[in-house]
Amino acid sequence: MVAFTLVLMAAFYGIGVVRVWRSAGTGRGIRYWQLGSFIAGWLTLVGALSPPLDEWSEALFAAHMVQHELLMVVAAPLIAFGSPLIAFAWTFSGTKGSSRIVAPFARSAGLLSAAVACGLHAIALWLWHLPTLYDAALANESVHALQHLSFFGTGVLFWWVLANGRYGRAGYGAAVLYVFATGLHSGFLGALIALSPHVLYAPYEGAQSLWDLSPLEDQQLAGVIMWVPASVIFAGAGLAFLLAWLRESGRRVEHFGSTRRTIA
Repeated sequence: MVAFTLVLMAAFYGIGVVRVWRSAGTGRGIRYWQLGSFIAGWLTLVGALSPPLDEWSEALFAAHMVQHELLMVVAAPLIAFGSPLIAFAWTFSGTKGSSRIVAPFARSAGLLSAAVACGLHAIALWLWHLPTLYDAALANESVHALQHLSFFGTGVLFWWVLANGRYGRAGYGAAVLYVFATGLHSGFLGALIALSPHVLYAPYEGAQSLWDLSPLEDQQLAGVIMWVPASVIFAGAGLAFLLAWLRESGRRVEHFGSTRRTIA
């Protein structure tokens, strides 16, 4: 099912890109770097959801955490920056009635605020790490699939809203705020997991030991993975938006100065 979904996703995106480029010209509408971003994100999804990582995640919490971080902070932004909504809209534009479905979704997604996207992603992250829900995901494949979809879906939504926001001075400033806020609360959750004195998730307590790690050591490593590498990625993204904010402010100051000189 996962393999079929991934193949379908790639096929729909590819069809959309071909149609966009036939209409607007090669490299226009969806740029080369956006195509490359989507491909990199799709390959990350394949790696995260395929053996051996998917198999290791059943017995090793640290492997499961790597899987989740790949979905949320690597694949999600790469897919979002690839303009998948544009590609999918063009894929279905030739199907009867499909454009009437895609267009309203695109408009409503465009109106979604970064605060809402940030909140939804935070809710998904914290709720699924409650021991009751996490244990349920490990015990049931359907619940596990829903967990992964929640992480990836809210992650794509979060990064897509930031990538397609209305940017000016205020817009970039808001993006910096939400990226750092997300990095802060996810890092805090990772720290709570890493510093917990007891094993939080029952299935891993009795799992077969891998790589000579005790269940508590495995959990500590998982927490550090969520805490440190993910925080570094969020910090890098926040700095990128901050630099864009500073450049935008510089252009505004320069424009204001030239306007004053023209008037004088």
